[in-house]
Amino acid sequence: MFHRAPRVAAGLALALILTGCSSSATPTPVPATPVPATVAPATTVPATPTVAPATPTAAPTATPCPAGAFTGSVVVIPKQINNPYFDLAFQGVTDAQCDLGGTVSQVGPSTGSDPAAQVPYIQTAITQKASAIVISADDANAIAPALKQAMAAGIKVVGYDSSPAVGAYNVFVNQVGVDLIGTSLADMACDEAPSCTGEIAVLSASQTATNQNAWIAAMKTTLKGSKYSKLVFDGVYYGNDDPQVSTTQAQAMLAAHPNLKVIISPTTVGIVAAAQVITSQNLIGKVFITGLGTPMSMAAFVHSGVAPEFALWAVHDLGYLAYVVAVDLVNGSLKGAVGDTFSVPSLPALNGGKPYTIIANNNVILGPPFVFNKDNVDQFKF
Repeated sequence: MFHRAPRVAAGLALALILTGCSSSATPTPVPATPVPATVAPATTVPATPTVAPATPTAAPTATPCPAGAFTGSVVVIPKQINNPYFDLAFQGVTDAQCDLGGTVSQVGPSTGSDPAAQVPYIQTAITQKASAIVISADDANAIAPALKQAMAAGIKVVGYDSSPAVGAYNVFVNQVGVDLIGTSLADMACDEAPSCTGEIAVLSASQTATNQNAWIAAMKTTLKGSKYSKLVFDGVYYGNDDPQVSTTQAQAMLAAHPNLKVIISPTTVGIVAAAQVITSQNLIGKVFITGLGTPMSMAAFVHSGVAPEFALWAVHDLGYLAYVVAVDLVNGSLKGAVGDTFSVPSLPALNGGKPYTIIANNNVILGPPFVFNKDNVDQFKF
């Protein structure tokens, strides 16, 4: 299950806010600064990465990045650029690049509504002869042929956050086990619905988002248990990880289900949009929101009572681990086969100091997620 408040382990708290570069094994924390991303894929091979690795300027005492041993190039393709969630993950990528070396760029679509929008960026990475691609799949199957083409060209493919189709990646860095997320979403809805009774509904991202669909399916399986017998599931609405679309969908949910008690949104964009709608319609204390969000975007709603609790994992460290896996695959120290183990000294708190292990479907799990509530939400600055 989730680690629950009010206890906040110092190691986990540190892992959640690390954003700086340092010559030590563990990056030095600095205030989070989004790294600008390039939208249009290049048509020729550039002399330097499309997006230069960030140099921290906010902390005068930060030491420069050391010259790492890795000399390859890694292209990061999120579902959507200029999205706070993926900005934070990319900070983790650049911190790992600072520790290990190499060059890194982030490119991708500006919206998450086109299933094939990531394909041109994959094709450009192939043309540029990237060493590795790190990608969060908006549509697992739509991008699979292009990723297989990349793998055939010798490019290592690492999925993160949302998995490409099995066979279209070398390793998928999973933020947390699917069943655990599903159970936890059901449990948080049960906590917020009065006496675990009433109507609930889901505000998801896109209909093709691999991770969202897997979590929702696992949650629906959990809801069949006797503990949840008084909860009525009203279905899934899709906001495409777009603030305006998510707002419209949240309004539609409330209009269609006037007795709705809890909205479950396993997306950082949707959870904020739904919380704003509940607030603007003066439904505080009548309708609640839970799901997956970031502390700074949700703190006001936690304190107002709209979102008594929500959860997330260490987003920064998800990006960090994905880059480490990409580097290890390129240099050959990790084959990506089930049963392979590897260590990441910079992330000891998330895995109990133990090595990571590649499990079924060539997955590696980052670590357990964390529940935020009024007792701890203000302690995290991302």
